[in-house]
Amino acid sequence: MRKLNTFCREDMEKVNIVFHNNGTVSYQHKKILNFVPEMSLDGDIKLMVPNIPLLTLSTQSKSLPRFITMGLSIFLSGMHMKPFVPVTAQELVFGYDDPLVSLGHKFLPKTRRPMSRMGLFLGRNGTLSEISTIFTGHTDMKEFGLINRLNGLDHLPYWPNAPCNSITASEGSFFPPRDRTGADIIHVWDKDLCRTLPLQYRGPVEKAGIKADLYTPPDVLFGRPNETAPTEDECFCSDGIANCPPQGLQDISPCQYSAPVYLSFPHFYKTDPKLLDAIDGLKPVEKLHRSYFKIQPKLGVPIEAKVRVQLNLKVERQPNIAVVANFPDIVFPIMWVEEGMEELTPSIRRWIYLATTFADIAVPCLTYGMILVGLIIIITVFVKAYNSPVLAHEAIELGKRTIRRGSSFLINGQHRLLAGRDSYILLSNNDIDEKQDIIEM
Repeated sequence: MRKLNTFCREDMEKVNIVFHNNGTVSYQHKKILNFVPEMSLDGDIKLMVPNIPLLTLSTQSKSLPRFITMGLSIFLSGMHMKPFVPVTAQELVFGYDDPLVSLGHKFLPKTRRPMSRMGLFLGRNGTLSEISTIFTGHTDMKEFGLINRLNGLDHLPYWPNAPCNSITASEGSFFPPRDRTGADIIHVWDKDLCRTLPLQYRGPVEKAGIKADLYTPPDVLFGRPNETAPTEDECFCSDGIANCPPQGLQDISPCQYSAPVYLSFPHFYKTDPKLLDAIDGLKPVEKLHRSYFKIQPKLGVPIEAKVRVQLNLKVERQPNIAVVANFPDIVFPIMWVEEGMEELTPSIRRWIYLATTFADIAVPCLTYGMILVGLIIIITVFVKAYNSPVLAHEAIELGKRTIRRGSSFLINGQHRLLAGRDSYILLSNNDIDEKQDIIEM
């Protein structure tokens, strides 16, 4: 197997935003696919890829009676079907004509009807996603960013039981601040996963001067739960634990038109070693293939995030169909997808820095600065009060000179100085006849 570089980049924009009175907001994601020539091979290069519709049909036909599979074998041989087909890179991503897909589009019921063409990202370009309704945190910040409804439903329709069908998760743009919740496990919803992805707190990190918390998926996530100690993933095994896929794989056929599509991390990272040994050319590297979120704990805003998943086709040998009789049992990697962001825009990064890192410095500085200013004011008042008797003595001396000229002098509006022969008498305004004090010359 040969690894090819990125073929396109998907940009998403929130549109049709509506705020509700119950503290929620609804919106849709508008997805735009852009071909990235500088990051990929020539879009017209020819590739030899698995015939996904044919291999899907052959795998699903194993449960059919033998006489039907024999008729199907004759039909497929007459159409000159092959297990591998030549297509260009552009066709693989954006769609190409396939006779089996065209037949399925015409005759299958609406609930299982595929697109009219075969393409890995067909139907995603310029389309609107499901209607998401999330909590704004207006009533409770512990619900900030959590999903309230998806297309009006309070659960995922693909899985029969909780917690597998739960939508109590973030859609990836906002999370309840960990400073409020103290939670070590959070969940994020991604439509490509067909489920919510748990993320475990790993410790504090820092990016561009902004403090954040690092979250990554648990070490054991997809695949067969422990039979002696069942986990929450047990309900993803609709046919029982014994029929669950190997460690690191998850069946997501319920949301893939019942096609045998399985989810894993890229290059079978953290999967059963047998899956990796069956395919040449795969090399899992933690730095390149792990998923993670770096979330600011006070605001609940991701400052860096990557969700990386691989879509695989499970092919089972079908000896009764001649065109695929020699194709072995195998889990065949089709593509892997990376969603997320590496850098915030300068304006958003600046506001987050001001609201978190700068505020942590500014608030103590302002607090201690105000205390210092208060102390200076208090000391100034005491100093002036201490020096006030000197001013009073000068006022009395001035009063003496004034009284000698046959006049009186008021001090503080409360006492009066009267001239005597060899002394001055200080009288109260309230009681002029009573002596209050005598000042000798």
